[in-house]
Amino acid sequence: MIKYTLRRLLQAIPTFLGITIFSYLLMAAAPGGPVAALTQDPRMTPEVRQRIAAQLGVNDPLPIQYLRWLLGDDWMRWDSDGDGVADSSFLIPLDADGDGQPEPPGDQIGILRGDFGRSFFYRRPVGDLIGERVAATLELGFAALLLGLVIGVPIGIIAAVRKGGVFDNSTRIMSVCFSAIPIFWLGLILILVFGKYLDLLPMGGRCPVSLTGDCPPVWGRLEYLILPCFVLATGAIAVYSRYMRASMLDVKSQDYIRTAQAKGLTNRNVWFKHGARNALIPLATFLGPAITGLLAGAVITETIFSWPGLGRLGVGAVTSQDYPVVMAVVIIGAVATILGYILSDILYGVIDPRIRFD
Repeated sequence: MIKYTLRRLLQAIPTFLGITIFSYLLMAAAPGGPVAALTQDPRMTPEVRQRIAAQLGVNDPLPIQYLRWLLGDDWMRWDSDGDGVADSSFLIPLDADGDGQPEPPGDQIGILRGDFGRSFFYRRPVGDLIGERVAATLELGFAALLLGLVIGVPIGIIAAVRKGGVFDNSTRIMSVCFSAIPIFWLGLILILVFGKYLDLLPMGGRCPVSLTGDCPPVWGRLEYLILPCFVLATGAIAVYSRYMRASMLDVKSQDYIRTAQAKGLTNRNVWFKHGARNALIPLATFLGPAITGLLAGAVITETIFSWPGLGRLGVGAVTSQDYPVVMAVVIIGAVATILGYILSDILYGVIDPRIRFD
């Protein structure tokens, strides 16, 4: 399995590079630009706008911008005589900001070495912005994924065992509703009901406003996690319950299930120990896409509930056309998707020892 994992990771490298090229071209083709978003003063002269564009680096040719973002610019400019001023360059002009003075050697090392650049809007390193928000997104995402598995899988098993009964029909209606209702509408309704009218749960945020900079542990602020976690988990509950039901119905007809029943084993051992283990194999294929789905859903959920995560950061970056932040969020999502699909393949061998990757 180790060789298989390493081989899949190597195969993912061209995929990752293709995603970076496509996403960067898509971002560059978007109308407007960061200069227009940052310079909305109609009295600003074209010369000032041009200088701001040069300082941001968005007036360079597109291949140069992409290489600088991917590989950094420390290899593009260098100080050959050690006087602190770049007197040699590769691919980019020496006078990048148009002030008539050559630029010092570059200090950006590119995303492949962990540097996502500086935010156009916040004027801070993108890595710092992500580091401040990634814990909130992981907290919400893993809580929603765990809730979806804990609720969806048992519902699917019980619905298959009691096929055609009241529980089966009720869960079918529930799954259809959870799949059909938009999460932004569901989130707003829950905020109105439980936050405004009943005043049982907070209407948004990750912790009290007075403690925004230093939130207590999760168990000390569970009331803030309930609504966004449930809204984000509704899709997972619907999908897992229906696919688990279909998989369990197929397992019910297997000979080893009838043998286990004939031996007098309890229903709990028959369905949850013998049947569920094999029924979980098809479900493993959805864990990879589930990670991407949670990240995509977090964009809406975090915005509705004012959750300070990557999704909310990405929405603000798209609005202000903050290219470095948007691209960082895209790359994080791409890496999570690739790793999620690899994890799905590995889970095949974990759940079913009969499966080999040799």
